[in-house]
Amino acid sequence: MSDVSTPPVAARSATANDGDVVVVGAGPVGLTAALALRAYGVPVTVLEAGPEGRQRPGSRAIFTHSQTLQILDRISPGLGAELYGHGVYWNTQRTFHGGKEVYAKTYPDPPAGVYPHFTSLPQVQIEAYLYARAVAAGVTFAWSQEIAQVAADDAAVTLTTVAGRRWEASYVVGADGSRSVVRKQVGARMEGTRDEGWYVVVDVAEKDEPTLPNERHFHYAHPAVGGRNVLVVPFAGGYRVDLQLVAGDDPDALASDAGVRAWLDAVLPPGYGERTTWVSTYQFLQLVAHDFADPHRRVLLVGEAAHLFAPFGARGLNSGVPDAEAAAIAIAAASRATGAAARTPVEAFALARRSAALFNRDAAGEALAHLRPDERTATRIRGAADRAPADAEASAWLEKAPYGPRGVPRAETVYRY
Repeated sequence: MSDVSTPPVAARSATANDGDVVVVGAGPVGLTAALALRAYGVPVTVLEAGPEGRQRPGSRAIFTHSQTLQILDRISPGLGAELYGHGVYWNTQRTFHGGKEVYAKTYPDPPAGVYPHFTSLPQVQIEAYLYARAVAAGVTFAWSQEIAQVAADDAAVTLTTVAGRRWEASYVVGADGSRSVVRKQVGARMEGTRDEGWYVVVDVAEKDEPTLPNERHFHYAHPAVGGRNVLVVPFAGGYRVDLQLVAGDDPDALASDAGVRAWLDAVLPPGYGERTTWVSTYQFLQLVAHDFADPHRRVLLVGEAAHLFAPFGARGLNSGVPDAEAAAIAIAAASRATGAAARTPVEAFALARRSAALFNRDAAGEALAHLRPDERTATRIRGAADRAPADAEASAWLEKAPYGPRGVPRAETVYRY
């Protein structure tokens, strides 16, 4: 499996017709929405605040679940397979407590022609493939279009950029991320909490001759870093390493060049501490918009414009993609309806995707509570670690709990994530 650079494609010029659907944001969720709209024959223009060719640092969203790959195949045949072919998959998972292995399982390879549970590759690569497909599908792109105002009524939406340019649209998909201007302009409130704990997240480039196994390792109370939790995850070209800080830690110090090298050298084989390509610090938010559409049902919110979760269980991108597909389905249906009936598909979208987001917020919240345990949970973790791996139930609980519950009823949308 190989890395990929941005494909050499040329976007259509920014000459959108009034009444086209506009997607705000050219991240993976916005690009998915644009592709899905084109799959339904809807003309679409993507407005992106950044310049053409921009590349954001870091791996960011690395997990693409099999259900997400299937959605991408639906809206652009073969796209899911393309991502899978350039990502990495590992079928061995190990969990440790205080240096002792408490869980280990190797799953069989998937049958030929069947996607594994996920593929793992950096977000910049995911975006490159999505962008190439969007251009080929006839999506128009307009770069350096930072949105300042959004005004909607029952018939249309007007967007005004910081530079004063006006765009008219029949519908708008707000995919402009966690600080979404579109969300704020239509009055959607984010509801939820902020976790007080800090994490340092690091990308480490692979060596020419790897010495790290192609496995996911999670450490409770890693003894080499003062009992902090550590997660090591492979992706195409390297590894994601998360360090969970404890009370009294200085995030800036542990994210500094010297700080990162010190703790990476403690948890990885020699030489990886000097191969860092990206470092960031996080306090995770658990937020969901009170409504996923504006009052006129002309502006639909998707991805991080609509919800923010802690990353445990990889619920961000993998809920944003079904948001985007559902928004495209709603807009295509609404565009064929007349009068008050045009609101119904958007209402259904807003209710179903908000329900999915609330589930994911609560599931990620359970994972956070496990990783930052109260004394009762901490005692239970220590007891389970004492019994594991001989006690299969305790072993499985230690493995699964940091990612939150997975069992989800499939009632209100094709794919609840």
